[in-house]
Amino acid sequence: MIVARILLFALTTVMIMSAEVYELRTYTTHPGRLEALLNRFKNHTLKLFEKHGMVNVAYWVPQDEPLKSNTLIYVLKHKSREAAKASWDAFRNDPAWIAARDASEKDGKIVAKVEAVFMDAVPWSPRH
Repeated sequence: MIVARILLFALTTVMIMSAEVYELRTYTTHPGRLEALLNRFKNHTLKLFEKHGMVNVAYWVPQDEPLKSNTLIYVLKHKSREAAKASWDAFRNDPAWIAARDASEKDGKIVAKVEAVFMDAVPWSPRH
């Protein structure tokens, strides 16, 4: 019984230490700038996220106003919270990102607000 408890504790600790973390991000654009944001993600951002160790899970735009015309929602997967921080730091300093951002904002800023929530999957959550 003691061995079983120790084994269970060890397995739980390993699972917690190696647990992936998901990041839910919501971008609100300035009026009329959603298409520019979508193009930047499609043509540049997704590849740069992968380059820096982030996994693109899924991307959505809401169907209903008022969010339909100015909102992008997406989920990234990271190896850990620390890995997420390192990936974001590397991404933000990547000359390719800076060039893509600057080129896409030649007609004005795109993003008005960014919200990010880090999440852990519950044990019974389906894995895709």
